[in-house]
Amino acid sequence: MVSEKREGVWDSKMEWTREERYKRMEDVPEAYMSELTKQVSAGPYRQKFHIQPKTGLLNDPNGFSYYNGQYHLFYQWFPLGPVHGVKYWYHVASDNLVDWQDLGIAMEPDTAYDSHGVFSGTGFVENDQLHVFYTGNTRTEEWTRIPYQCHAIMGSDNQIKKDAEPVISDSPIGYTDNFRDPKVLEQAGRYYCIIGAETSDHQGAIAYYVSEDLKDWTYQQAIALKGNVASENQGFMWECPDYFELADQGVLLFSPQGMEPEGDAYHNIYQSGYLVGEPLDFATGEFQVTETFNELDRGFDFYAPQTMTDPQGRQLLVGWLGLPGVDCVTDAFGWAHCLTIPRELSLQNGQLYQRPVPELAALRGKAVAKEMKLENEALLVTDFSARTYELKATFKDIKGTRVGLAFRKGAAEATSFYYDLAAKKLVFDRSQSGKSVTDEYGTVRRCDFSEEELEIHLFMDESSVEIFVNDGLEVFTARIYSQSDQNQVEFFADGQASVTATQWEI
Repeated sequence: MVSEKREGVWDSKMEWTREERYKRMEDVPEAYMSELTKQVSAGPYRQKFHIQPKTGLLNDPNGFSYYNGQYHLFYQWFPLGPVHGVKYWYHVASDNLVDWQDLGIAMEPDTAYDSHGVFSGTGFVENDQLHVFYTGNTRTEEWTRIPYQCHAIMGSDNQIKKDAEPVISDSPIGYTDNFRDPKVLEQAGRYYCIIGAETSDHQGAIAYYVSEDLKDWTYQQAIALKGNVASENQGFMWECPDYFELADQGVLLFSPQGMEPEGDAYHNIYQSGYLVGEPLDFATGEFQVTETFNELDRGFDFYAPQTMTDPQGRQLLVGWLGLPGVDCVTDAFGWAHCLTIPRELSLQNGQLYQRPVPELAALRGKAVAKEMKLENEALLVTDFSARTYELKATFKDIKGTRVGLAFRKGAAEATSFYYDLAAKKLVFDRSQSGKSVTDEYGTVRRCDFSEEELEIHLFMDESSVEIFVNDGLEVFTARIYSQSDQNQVEFFADGQASVTATQWEI
C-alpha cells in the first residue's frame, strides 16, 4: 500500500525511512512522479550542459563505452527523491560527447539478484554486442547484504537483456559484503574482471577474476601492490576500480573510502585517485607501483570516475560530480547531482593530465576577449557577463604573492581561484560562493604548484564549475550555488601579471 506521503506532491521535509528508500517507481502513483518532474524542472540550479537526473538522485557513471556508432553512458539513479535508495541504471547516448540523447531506464531492480539495486558496473563490446557487467545488490530479511556480479547484453536496439543467473555469486573468502563495481577488460585474448572490495580485516583491495568466454569466471586473488606504496591510510574500501595503460605504463584508478586528511590532500568525505606503475601482470596479480596514490581532482565534488577507450584511441573519463554521504543544496527541490564533462587523459612524467574533450567547443556562443596588465589591483571585466560559459585565461610575467580570478561575483558572493606564489599553492575558495550544506568538510582546497605561468580553463554551468589548470596538470571540480545575479568576473594580482582571457557564452 502506498504511504500517504506518496499520494501528494513532493515534500522536501519528508522522512526517508528504509521502506521509502526501497520503493520502486511502480510502487508510487503516476501523479507523484509527474508532480516531482514538474517541480524539479521549474526549480533553481538546473544545469545547462551537464548530464543530470530529471528527478531524484544521480550517482556513479556506469557502462561508459562506444557501441554501434555512439558513445553510451549510464548512471546510477534513484528516481523518487534526492536520497540513496534502490538504484536503477539510466541511459544516455551521444554521437559527439556533447549532445546526449535521453534513452530512459536501461535496467531496473527486478530480479532476485538485484532486488535492492542495480549497482555500478561496466560496458564491454564484443561480437557486435555490448556486454554489461554490474553488481546486483540484495538484502536478506535480517538486512544482510549479499552482492552478486551480474551480466547482461545490449543489442543494436539499445534494449538490455539480463542473464538468468549471476556470473559471480557472493564474495570470496577473505572479503566482506563490500564487494562491487566490476570492470571488465581484455588482455592477450583473455578477459579479466576487477572488483572493488573490503577485506575481512577492513582494508581496501581490488580483487580480480579471469574468464575465457565472459560467462565463467575464476577468482584469482587481490591485486598485489608492490614498490612505491604507502603502508597506511589507504582506506577500508576501494570502490569503482578501473585499469588502463598509457605511454607503456599501467594506471590503476579507484575510489577509497576511509582515508584520513594529510596536509592539503584527502579533505573530502571520500577520495578518487590513481596509482601509476609497470603494466599490471595478470599472471601473477602484481602491480609494480612507481608513483604513489595521487588524487584525480583537487576540488570538492568528484567521485567514482569511469574511463573508456574510444575509436580514436583516446582514454576518456567521466566522473560523478558529487559525493556519497554529503547533502546537496538541490535536495530541497527533489533532485541531486550530475556528471562531469568528458575528459581526455594523458600520462606525463608519472601524472595523469585531464583535458576537456575538444568536441565541447561546439557549445561556444558569443566570444569576448580581453588583455590586461595587473599591478597590485583587482580588475572587473564588465564584458564578461555570461551566466554559463567557458573561459580561458593565461597569466604571464607573474611577480608578487598572489594572482588569480574571482567568478560568480557580486555584491554578496564570489568564488576565488588563485596561485599563492609565496606558499607555492593553487587555492580554490568557495567560502563566499552562496548556499552550501557541506561546510563541515571545509570551504578551501589547495595543492602544490610552482609553474612560471598560470593557465586556467574553466567551465561554468548553472551550479557547477570545472577548472583545468595548465593543460590539465591539476583539476578542481565543485558545485556552486550562487544567486542568479552574481555573474561578474574579476582578475586580480597582489603584484604583477599580464593576462589574456576569452569568455565564450554557453
